[in-house]
Amino acid sequence: MAEICDIEVVVFDVLGTLVDEPSGLRAEIRDAVPASDDVSVDELFALWQRHAELEQQRIVQGHRPYANTAIIDAEAAQRVADHAGLADPATIARLATAGQRLLPWSDSVAGLERLAQQFPVLGLSNASHTALLRLNAHAGLRWHQALSSEAVLAYKPAPEVYQLAIDTAGCLPERVLMVASHAWDLRGAQAKGMRTAYVQRPVGDPPTSSDVFDGRFNGLDALVTALTAR
Repeated sequence: MAEICDIEVVVFDVLGTLVDEPSGLRAEIRDAVPASDDVSVDELFALWQRHAELEQQRIVQGHRPYANTAIIDAEAAQRVADHAGLADPATIARLATAGQRLLPWSDSVAGLERLAQQFPVLGLSNASHTALLRLNAHAGLRWHQALSSEAVLAYKPAPEVYQLAIDTAGCLPERVLMVASHAWDLRGAQAKGMRTAYVQRPVGDPPTSSDVFDGRFNGLDALVTALTAR
């Protein structure tokens, strides 16, 4: 594993890396459909996830014009409602904003605060501008700047999203560290010349045996210690 050094700016993925998206969405689905048991909630969550992932992939591949996460989440919420027999418009509308009320992992808030004392710290998320604003406030995430892929009308791993972070950082890509719990996200950053660090979470996309990242960490505390203890 290469030593992580000569870093000027640290960029974090948000969904899954700093906030627990699956648990948050499951909780919101359970609130919307209180009669559902665990198996039903899991099925509805999988339905939501499949729709969101498929539509973002279609946009990345050029098969659908850009639509932000507010639109895609509203579509996913309607699919869940149709499947569950939910008809109340207010409940469906609240479910559509579930991604704005996710909770942080236990080390996220303190880790960002520690790191921000020594580095400029950016968030880089596929969440829309509005969703990211409200999610940051709800989860207590503090950034020097939070960037939405909506600014470039694309979704990670499209290269223009990582270029947005590099341009905002204002330094060479090899001095910008991308942190994520998703190996696919880090591969996208690597393709733009960024440094990469994988942080393990209970959910995410673990590296394969062929992935070579600059660092792999069991949690955010270990990453922050490695970056600040020099």
